[in-house]
Amino acid sequence: MSAPLDTTDEVLSGEAVAIDVQPVGFILRAAGALIDMLLSIVVFVLWILLRLWLSDLGLLDEATDRIASILAMIVSFVVLPLTVEVATKGRSLGKLAIGGRIVRIDGGAAGFRHAFIRALVGVLEIYLTVGGIAVLAGAFSARSQRLGDMVAGTYSQRVRTPKLHSAEPVLPPMLAEWAQVADVARLPDRLARRISQFLQSAPRMVPAARARVAQDLLNEVSAFVAPVPAAPPEAVLIGVTVLRRERERRALENADRRAERLTGRRVGV
Repeated sequence: MSAPLDTTDEVLSGEAVAIDVQPVGFILRAAGALIDMLLSIVVFVLWILLRLWLSDLGLLDEATDRIASILAMIVSFVVLPLTVEVATKGRSLGKLAIGGRIVRIDGGAAGFRHAFIRALVGVLEIYLTVGGIAVLAGAFSARSQRLGDMVAGTYSQRVRTPKLHSAEPVLPPMLAEWAQVADVARLPDRLARRISQFLQSAPRMVPAARARVAQDLLNEVSAFVAPVPAAPPEAVLIGVTVLRRERERRALENADRRAERLTGRRVGV
């Protein structure tokens, strides 16, 4: 008996198609966080160098230096990460490097509130504990979420641009003989759209979800196809799509020829 499918990381489109939106792995997530952490530290170190230079020139008294140092810490470790994440819609230098983006748990875009919570909690779990809390939280959470993500309801989603695939399906060779005798009725518009969306997104789906959705769609398509070939569900869906496309194309060509003949007769009159 096969193990139950883990669907905790699936996101369904409006047509109930499961799309692969896998979270960034723990190691990559840690590498991206380290890059962002180093950026904030570099900004803070630059302030220290500027502070020493201004102090040597006698332009910075003790009270002003104390206030400016506190502001520099806030800007470097809270305002900078917050501003970058909001401005780039969930991206940062580290996330660009690992191909990730901060999104809500439901897959939607994260906003200012999410970035603000992550930045505030990040001071504790990243800087005050040198990343200790973030590492522990990420290692034991399903989506490699740090504490700030858990509080804000976000996670880092993998968003590397996938390779482009041909938009027009081709009849699988295994269905060549079936295509000669197959009777494929016109599919309901909603079902046809779901099949089209599935075939476009299938290369980006996790294998288990891809097979399950293909089987579910085939169960619905079976009522409009005779005979149903003994082939993988996804191959059958491609075959059905190709046959319907070819028959609709021929129907349009025949309609155009009839219109041309009728037009020709009327012009002759």
